[in-house]
Amino acid sequence: MKKSLKNIGISMMSAAFILQAASMSASAAHESRLSSPIYEKDIVNIAHRGASGYAPEHTIPAYQLGERMKGDYIEIDLQLTKDGRLIAMHDERVDRTTDGTGLVKDLTLTQIKKLDAGSWFNETYPQMAKQKYEGLAVPTLEEVFKKFGKQANYYIETKSPEVYPGMEEELLKVLKDYKMVDSKGRTKNVLIQSFSRESLLKVHDLNPQLPLVQLFSYKNQASITDEELESIKQYAIGIGPNFNKVDKQYVKMVRNHDLQFHPYTVNERADMKKALEWGATGVFTNYPNLFNEVLREHEHTHRLN
Repeated sequence: MKKSLKNIGISMMSAAFILQAASMSASAAHESRLSSPIYEKDIVNIAHRGASGYAPEHTIPAYQLGERMKGDYIEIDLQLTKDGRLIAMHDERVDRTTDGTGLVKDLTLTQIKKLDAGSWFNETYPQMAKQKYEGLAVPTLEEVFKKFGKQANYYIETKSPEVYPGMEEELLKVLKDYKMVDSKGRTKNVLIQSFSRESLLKVHDLNPQLPLVQLFSYKNQASITDEELESIKQYAIGIGPNFNKVDKQYVKMVRNHDLQFHPYTVNERADMKKALEWGATGVFTNYPNLFNEVLREHEHTHRLN
């Protein structure tokens, strides 16, 4: 009987230890999430490719304008050059946003640096054209960090990671080199997003401290299950779908699972209001100044109510 009681006591102690360890782990994860600037504000303003409604996307002037317009984050899409350098560009090809042609993966950084990344904007949007946009260079991620430093917040996407083996490792290396993460791998000004679950899981495996957001692109009306949301919650702090395919119920489900909701790309005033009313915790927009106006109106209305 004494032996039996002893075994029960040991089992209870083991169970208590396991529960305590689980609690500590959950607490650490919670603290890690709280270190993200996402949680410093109720609603965040993400300058989509910079203030890309007013300046050539993914150029230093677009990022500067996004900051001046009080965007909370500089959003950066990443591609990887033939010689393994991370550059800020949305497409896998350079054709749309430069005067060059070809795949990024087939071009060296030196070749890409010779391209004009601004004149296309002046031609496409003459009402926004500025002479200073002519001849702009494609920036590397390192150049963006050098320019804006640790005082800025960065919302970085691993774009087409299946095309670029080693992209995640290079990204984490650059984050470390520019001290965007501390000695424990934590960050206060970087958030990583991707449409690729595999890429996010790889980042999470390399550094579980980094806050991640799972992107979605819906062709039809968006739907998601509780099981999917719980699965996402194991590695990410939020999701980012295309806003034109979601509804109020979708947003409610996401928020009920304590996940952030950052839809893209919300450029119309009416859609911005709708996103806020539905419970979005941030939006990607080409017009961060307009979103700030709508956000102020929204907050004023809710204070009166």
